[in-house]
Amino acid sequence: MSTLVKALIALSALAFVLAVLTHFAGPIVSTQAEAYSRASTNLALLAIALVLAFGYRADGTRPV
Repeated sequence: MSTLVKALIALSALAFVLAVLTHFAGPIVSTQAEAYSRASTNLALLAIALVLAFGYRADGTRPV
């Protein structure tokens, strides 16, 4: 599960960087900066939801 969460965070960071670049350089592949920003937010929220639903505590035990 942690691999999936790390992948979602990495994709979220990539989408954020694309949003910043698109804001300053103009549309990339006809996509506006808002679309990349929304994708970044949605991926980060998915990662948070997965950690809250299936995450483990710091001591390695599973929450009830």
